[in-house]
Amino acid sequence: MTRNKLNFFLFLFLLNIILVLSTGVMSDENINFLSLKKNEVNLRQGPSFEYPTILTYKKKYLPVIVLDKSDAWKKIKDFENNSGWIHISQLSKKKSAINIKNYSIIFEKPTIYSNPVVRLEVGKLLLVKKCKLKWCKVRAEKFTGWISKSYLWGKTK
Repeated sequence: MTRNKLNFFLFLFLLNIILVLSTGVMSDENINFLSLKKNEVNLRQGPSFEYPTILTYKKKYLPVIVLDKSDAWKKIKDFENNSGWIHISQLSKKKSAINIKNYSIIFEKPTIYSNPVVRLEVGKLLLVKKCKLKWCKVRAEKFTGWISKSYLWGKTK
């Protein structure tokens, strides 16, 4: 095989890898997160008040992914993979996330070399104030600081 053909095949191979990796990144950006507006929100089997309630959420600002919509209803999926329908009046655009790494740490500044503020357990609800490339400024009850974006499930963009 000539050197030009080898370079051409190498170029095609690298281009395919880049395309595959970039589509994975793009798809994450298209995920539409919302949060629950109230402390008590019903998840229903279908897009109407006539459908039975599957479960009742008891946590304001819990993040959910929107999967589908039908009139004034959104089909959602939560952190534990429960899915069903919620009326749009019960959903908010407030940014929130769930901590997915046990004993993750909120720091004073967006670096692991700054002072730790608090240590979190898996499942802790955080309100997201703003995000940078790899860090998000969050509030957990009375604590505010920065956490690695990779430890969060929810709206971080």
